[in-house]
Amino acid sequence: MLNEVTTTRQISGEPHRRWFADSHMDLIVWDKDGERIGFQLCYRSCGTEHALTWMREGGFAHNGVDDGESGSFAYKMTPVLVPDGLFDRNRVLSAFQENVAEIDHAVAEWVIQILKTYPV
Repeated sequence: MLNEVTTTRQISGEPHRRWFADSHMDLIVWDKDGERIGFQLCYRSCGTEHALTWMREGGFAHNGVDDGESGSFAYKMTPVLVPDGLFDRNRVLSAFQENVAEIDHAVAEWVIQILKTYPV
């Protein structure tokens, strides 16, 4: 079940962020001047992590997450977003809806409504 992380770091000059997390997904919501402007929903599928980002001014982007674990380097690299394949809207939407009972209802409904607009 997603829960809000109350110690979310805020970075000067960037939009305010709220972070909700559990062992299966993370949701970061950005707002500016009290208005929600975007979110990033990170989720696991087939053992790999993916990120769906939506910004009011840019729309959707779907990426995989390269966790920095592979390669010949002795130390783990910083995770980065990489191009990814199709987004299974219905599966992710269903999983999200099953995990939002503990978070701000208005935030959950806002994300759900935007997820429903993702082209199938």
